[in-house]
Amino acid sequence: MNRNNFKGSLILLVATLIWGLAFVAQSGAAELVPPFATNALRSFIAAIVLYILYLVVNRKEKIPFIPKEKENRKKILSAGLITGLFLFVAANFQQFGIKFYPEAAETEARSAFITSLYVILVPLISVFVGKKISPYVLAAVGVAVVGVYLLCFSKGIDGVYFADVLIFVCAVCFSLHIMCIDKYVGFVGGIRLSIMQFIVCGIISCTSSLIFEFSQLSFTNIITAAPQILYLGILASGVAFTLQIIGQKYAEPSVASITMSLESVFGALGGWLISGKSMTYTQVIGCVIMFAAIVIAQIPEFKNNKTAQC
Repeated sequence: MNRNNFKGSLILLVATLIWGLAFVAQSGAAELVPPFATNALRSFIAAIVLYILYLVVNRKEKIPFIPKEKENRKKILSAGLITGLFLFVAANFQQFGIKFYPEAAETEARSAFITSLYVILVPLISVFVGKKISPYVLAAVGVAVVGVYLLCFSKGIDGVYFADVLIFVCAVCFSLHIMCIDKYVGFVGGIRLSIMQFIVCGIISCTSSLIFEFSQLSFTNIITAAPQILYLGILASGVAFTLQIIGQKYAEPSVASITMSLESVFGALGGWLISGKSMTYTQVIGCVIMFAAIVIAQIPEFKNNKTAQC
């Protein structure tokens, strides 16, 4: 690994650690604050943090956040709306899933590893838009099925929770969200697109909370859960996103993607060390197999990157 790859990997590792531990914060927040409200607060905080970053990055050029040209303004606002809608659906399926896990469940580990299946789902879904699928991805799907079985089905059908289904839907939605970002980020810009999607997600989540969760809202509970919500908004969304941008400037795409896939591992470790949620040996093996599937799915990118360097 060259020096830039090593530097980028360390930066991305910190971001990945923050994201992994975010599953612990989400689990803690879910006990006190309803899902829509949690994501509304998290999104608005993230938008503020990233907007400050945007102002710092563009302090010399003074590029307007929303362009004056009507055509560009329409494209940028449309991109923010679409990615924000997908983020709203994915983030809230995830938060509802985490909330609905029973107390004895390995919430952080299960939600982290099932969510990470988006790495495999993205190339699978891409088939429907005319892209070819790699044999490595097909192999990764088979390996992932074994891992999911050991993680969720080791105790039979009773070992599967409704929350697992919600988290899997979340993984599908995050896959679509990633594909949307890939489509728009080149034109809109990473920080600006992220700010806009957080604003959209925050507004829809806030509206949903006022409609469906109003009777459950408690200012006292929100204050009690403030450390978790601030962690999610400032660190998991603001700081980690910034570190991702910086890290990916140095690390090769293949190295970056494999490093970031460690999020699921950190999520499981966080659940064990912080929340005291232990797993059976079978479930641990399932997590290891699922992580192997994530790495296998990224082999084509690694090979393509090596070929490009030759």
